[in-house]
Amino acid sequence: MSKSLVIVESPAKARTIRKYLGPSYTVKASLGHVKDLPKSKMGVSVDKDFCPEYRIIPGKRKILNELVKSAKSSDNVYLALDPDREGEAIAWHIYEELDAPEEKVHRVLFNEITKKGITEGLHHPHPINLKRFESQQARRILDRLVGYEISPILWKKVRRGLSAGRVQSVALRLVVDREAEIEAFDPKEYWKIAAQLEAGLPPQFMAKYYGKNGKKHEVSEGESAATIKSELEASTFVVDKIDRKERRRTAPPPFITSRLQQEMARRFRFTAKRTMMIAQQLYEGVDVGDDGTVGLITYMRTDSVRLSDDSVTEARAYIEETFGKPFVPSKPNIFKTKKSAQDAHEAIRPTSTQYHPDVVGRYLSRDQKKLYKVVWERFIACQMKPALYDQTVVHIGAGEHALRVSGSVLKFGGWLEAIEGKDAPPANGKNQDDDDAPTELPMMNEGDVLKLVGDGVVTEQKFTQPPPRFTEGTLIRELEERGIGRPSTYATILSTIQDRRYVEKDEGRLKPSELGVIVTERLVLHFPRILDVDFTASMEESLDKVEDGSQDWVRLLADFYVPFQDEVKTALKNMKDVRELTKETDKVCEKCGAKMVEKWGRNGRFLACSAYPECRNTMEVEEKTDVAPLVVDVKCELCGKDMVKKRGRFGDFLACSGYPDCKATRSMPTGIDCPNKDCNGELVERRTKRGRLFYGCSEFNKSGCNFVVWGTPVKEECPECNAKFLVAANRKKGGRNLKCVTEGCTYTKIDGTGA
Repeated sequence: MSKSLVIVESPAKARTIRKYLGPSYTVKASLGHVKDLPKSKMGVSVDKDFCPEYRIIPGKRKILNELVKSAKSSDNVYLALDPDREGEAIAWHIYEELDAPEEKVHRVLFNEITKKGITEGLHHPHPINLKRFESQQARRILDRLVGYEISPILWKKVRRGLSAGRVQSVALRLVVDREAEIEAFDPKEYWKIAAQLEAGLPPQFMAKYYGKNGKKHEVSEGESAATIKSELEASTFVVDKIDRKERRRTAPPPFITSRLQQEMARRFRFTAKRTMMIAQQLYEGVDVGDDGTVGLITYMRTDSVRLSDDSVTEARAYIEETFGKPFVPSKPNIFKTKKSAQDAHEAIRPTSTQYHPDVVGRYLSRDQKKLYKVVWERFIACQMKPALYDQTVVHIGAGEHALRVSGSVLKFGGWLEAIEGKDAPPANGKNQDDDDAPTELPMMNEGDVLKLVGDGVVTEQKFTQPPPRFTEGTLIRELEERGIGRPSTYATILSTIQDRRYVEKDEGRLKPSELGVIVTERLVLHFPRILDVDFTASMEESLDKVEDGSQDWVRLLADFYVPFQDEVKTALKNMKDVRELTKETDKVCEKCGAKMVEKWGRNGRFLACSAYPECRNTMEVEEKTDVAPLVVDVKCELCGKDMVKKRGRFGDFLACSGYPDCKATRSMPTGIDCPNKDCNGELVERRTKRGRLFYGCSEFNKSGCNFVVWGTPVKEECPECNAKFLVAANRKKGGRNLKCVTEGCTYTKIDGTGA
């Protein structure tokens, strides 16, 4: 009997596929990439047509040997790595190591991990797509050239250990530029004017001021607002015109990677990394009871809104059975994919309508259920009829002034019926203030006289607001709209700029750190081409052209590298060392009386005596703390002054701002109360003599409380015993295991936010 070997990336996927294939197939996992450029050096021969020096990744030699051994004893080898550029690269590197005849090795693609998807993939084998591999290789080399050439300059001129990236630095620039916009924003005053009116029948409603003498008029000062208010109060309000029309709201397209990440961020505040980790689990397979392990969604890295004919037919049948024939459009809804999309595989959707979220929900973790339900609802909704609204706009005259009020009534739910309750997107597709939401209106006719009631004419002073900081979701949308990055890169980009501490989260929004601003300023000055958004987008288009065969990858790299080398040489010579930059302050050195100056060191800003080297006194730059959500102002227990956040050799701590007169210090608080009922303390950061971080009660050895916890406390209530926090322990790749802190409570859950 012939034997075949199927090679996939992950053990989880291997287990699912093994279930569908008979004993004549062996399924093994490569555990991701098996070869890569070396970490210790550039690994690219620039003078030899950018020839890469691939090496087997440490720890992967044993896995490769097992794959080679299995391949030798198999009649056919199917390389079923992920259906994207990264998967193609892994397939090519494995093929090189197998040293097997070309006719024996086949490339297959599984868009969904189901019996149908696997059977279809195996029945349509093809050679490895070399152009797709070259596109991935060109991207990898580009990133290596930029990282290995620019990063050492940052080490020398800013701080050791920093990194720069071709795409990550552009994403960071977007965050820094947005912050600069916010700081430079000049708010403009404007006034909102509205009148509370009633017709012959309830309800009362608020009509907003529109303008004067038939023209729209913006009120920008209080004096004008007061004049308009007095004139309105002396006027008669008459219905001049009523516009009634039907408005259609068409169904949204099925999810692509970026839109799924944005939706999970909007609804559940999931990070892009967390979303992709959960989607990977659902794609690779989940045990759903009698059916065993099943892949519940299609491949989750895609930029196409295309759906297979079979899936559309299945969705339409489900809609008719569940919602009724009036909800099924006469023809399937077809959505247009962007020109820049690779369109390699279809949109993200459930693999089958038989796996309804209510049916498989009990087999899924809380996060898996949330994501699967979002994917399910969008897939069903995208094949339903539009929602229909009766929209009314009432034009009201008051002397020479005009007011307007609009109302909207949903008369046919259409695709909105597939979206559960409050999670349905806003009626106009955007988040609105309550002031702008459609109003419930009474019956009115043209010529009706309206009565001023209640609060009468109301004026309110407002100021224009700066653009908001990016969230992860809105930054992904910005990157997507500007053509930067691709579906497989968004999560990595966002993780990198946060892991490098170039960007911090402030109430869920991305704010550049001081380090991020400094790095960006220097890169923009000395590498304007690399940091240019349009240039980065054009490079993405060029990489797409490599894949479709219209661009040579070596020529692409050569055209990039020649001017890049000139920029590197100029930056090495001209970039200013931040450690040499100083800023005068009013602070006086406590040792010699000279002025202190602000400098930049490996741990950020600090104060140094201007009399250096005669006086070597240094001080921390004081910054008021807001170290935890519930801690706004922390006061010194000895003198009552503000505590400030400082950094020591064992991490951050709080010190009195009255130093050196008051030398009080405190451990960093977490804002989480101690779980002991008879204790009034809170959890604070502590460290062992060897520097290991743990958390203990602030009243430790004071009131007899000796509570300590070695995991990371997470401010999330236990649903079983109502403990105020959980503890992250038993760290796992890409997530953590949360468990309840209460003795005897067995509640645990897998959390995908990372440790």
